[in-house]
Amino acid sequence: MRTRLRLLLVLALLGTTALPTVPASAQSAPVPGPCQEGVLPGGALSLFCIPGAGWNGDLVVYAHGYVAFNEPIDFHHLTLPDGTSLPDLVQSLGYAFATTSYRTNGLAVLQGADDIRELVAAFPAVAGMAPLYTYLTGVSEGGLVTALLIEQSPELFSGGLAACGPIGDFRKQIDYFGDFRVLWDYSFPGVLPPSPISIPQDVIDRWEDTYAPAVRSAVAASPGAALQLIHTSKAAIDPGDSTSVTTTAENVLWYNVFGTNDAVAKLGGSPYDNLTRLYRGSTNDLRLNLNVQRFAADPAALPALEAYETTGALTIPLVTLHTTGDEVIPFWHETLYLQKARASGTGHLTQIPVVRYGHCNFTTGEVLGAFFRLIFQVTRSPVQDPPERARDEPRAQEAERQA
Repeated sequence: MRTRLRLLLVLALLGTTALPTVPASAQSAPVPGPCQEGVLPGGALSLFCIPGAGWNGDLVVYAHGYVAFNEPIDFHHLTLPDGTSLPDLVQSLGYAFATTSYRTNGLAVLQGADDIRELVAAFPAVAGMAPLYTYLTGVSEGGLVTALLIEQSPELFSGGLAACGPIGDFRKQIDYFGDFRVLWDYSFPGVLPPSPISIPQDVIDRWEDTYAPAVRSAVAASPGAALQLIHTSKAAIDPGDSTSVTTTAENVLWYNVFGTNDAVAKLGGSPYDNLTRLYRGSTNDLRLNLNVQRFAADPAALPALEAYETTGALTIPLVTLHTTGDEVIPFWHETLYLQKARASGTGHLTQIPVVRYGHCNFTTGEVLGAFFRLIFQVTRSPVQDPPERARDEPRAQEAERQA
């Protein structure tokens, strides 16, 4: 009953007028159960959490965000910004929860998508039954994993929630990181070693204790140059917080430092190209464009990027959630994805902007609101044939008896 009440409140706030069907098993208060770890066929770790009581028969699958290549393989990003445990939150709402470490870190979009497919395939053996509805959710890099899977493997899912992901144009995201770095080097020469497309191991090893502090000091010493960097890169800051300029610089440069070499290795070369780019917004754009470092993409890298590009062709619901002031994965991805979706003729896209600075800077309430909007989209969608739900009701009853 508590789950249905929460759903009523959220949907009321969202302005909706209809409720999805809530199985009988969700009428008792859900109780989070123990989580079970395992190893998927591709080598990624798996985590399955099924409520000990009150499971509604549905599954929430979670695709985590970007993790540096030199971090251990593990489960990541399972805590919301306010400290809320994601597995516990999902189970407390009556849903089973599943996630994977991915088999690799760094650029892991394609491998992560395969690992999510394996995760979904492994769930029935763990739960003793297939889920009624399967909701795919993902954040940051996992947001792109989510969008690609909803487009490419709709038979596995009922719908998806992609939060703050680079879903509009992956090559433009690569160029955004590269542009920021070359513009940084122009504005703050000598703070970082000279090449934006081949990062010395020393910079990676000493980022936290040497280079990140140097970035912060450089911004503090030359606030005018820092603002020109923001103007020319078009990176987001919080106009009401002067320290956000430093935060943006440090966060975006982190991705250049920790992501570049790994991406080059996995893509077969450097995908960054700014040979013909014109930069604007400085006090002297002519001088900037004459003196900024220029790079050409390696021929093998650009074809490899095609596998990371979304199409916008949706046959099941996809909800997106994105802060308008995202400094790492800019909000313009939402505009570009909307254009793709419209061009494909789909009517299955729902976009939720959050007016706030920061990458994936959502409240728990905003995440829940987007998730319940997805439930509403799925259960009212003609793609979800009501007789299918009725046919699966015995499985829901069995889940209730097991709980």
